[in-house]
Amino acid sequence: MSGSGCIFCRISEGELPAEMVHEDAELVAFRDLNPQAPVHVLVVPRRHVSSLDGLDDADESLAGRLLLAVRSIARSEGLADDGFRVVVNSGEWAGQTVDHLHFHLLGGRRLTWPPG
Repeated sequence: MSGSGCIFCRISEGELPAEMVHEDAELVAFRDLNPQAPVHVLVVPRRHVSSLDGLDDADESLAGRLLLAVRSIARSEGLADDGFRVVVNSGEWAGQTVDHLHFHLLGGRRLTWPPG
């Protein structure tokens, strides 16, 4: 699903509101509506990619930009010193509920392991 049917595509296109923390030509980052930690930001490519498994070799630059954006946002949110978690669910059994690649940036409290 892409375009108007995908909630993350609609957020990245400005059709749906979100509390943005980062925007550039290739990706957006916004606060999760159902946060699982004091800081819970979703980092999403603007281009529709269904999951981590949906990336291909031509997406090497995009994958790197996503991770560097997560790092930058973690720093700007004050998470770098104490630590943060990055989660990518890929597929139904992993708990992916929106079929658009997204990285969860979680922090602001001590996180436990295993996560679930």
